[in-house]
Amino acid sequence: MKLVLWDIDHTLIATRGVGRQLFGQCFEHVTGQPMKQQALVDGMTEPVIFRETARLHGIDTDRAQFEAFARCSAQRHQTHAHTLRERGHALPGAAAALAAVAELDDVVQSVVTGNVRPVAEIKLGVFGLDTHIVFPYGGYGEDHDDRPELVRTAIKRTAQASGTTLHPADVLLIGDTPADIAAGHEAGVPVLAVATGRTSLSELRRARPTQAVADLQDLAPLRALLN
Repeated sequence: MKLVLWDIDHTLIATRGVGRQLFGQCFEHVTGQPMKQQALVDGMTEPVIFRETARLHGIDTDRAQFEAFARCSAQRHQTHAHTLRERGHALPGAAAALAAVAELDDVVQSVVTGNVRPVAEIKLGVFGLDTHIVFPYGGYGEDHDDRPELVRTAIKRTAQASGTTLHPADVLLIGDTPADIAAGHEAGVPVLAVATGRTSLSELRRARPTQAVADLQDLAPLRALLN
């Protein structure tokens, strides 16, 4: 069996500012302060983004506050799903790529994302990209601060649930940032980098992914990596 692990934001979808807006609402809900600036988000997990954003405002936070933030985020994403649908969009080739992988024998698909699981499910569901994703196999923001650990978590969950031994070569991580590539390197798995986020194709290639593409409309490298 092979396992494909997708990043979500800027790899499969773009929220066009809705994610930041809802983050700010929940940040203020939990800390009592309006969000004046947000910490670096690309490739980061939600616990880290929340903690570092709080520090930018002179606030020290604990796990309980993050969990309150995560509950708020899930609720707000559900409530504002229509806004996400209207302002955001699935990225070019995303639906076709998920469907193409689903047609392959003995390949399962899940996610490795800094989002907490309820938000990941809502984001993909809004754009109809959840059909082929086995969410219980994934690695999520609430699981660990560090993205390489999310990759390891997803591999472990998939192996345990399926009763299959997964070797690093049996896993493909797909993401849009150098942090995704670094996570793949640390976890020992191949990485397909997609330049649909804020990092250019040349910058991604400098981070040494297994393969890099401009977007998911080019399915040949994806298919080749899964052969």
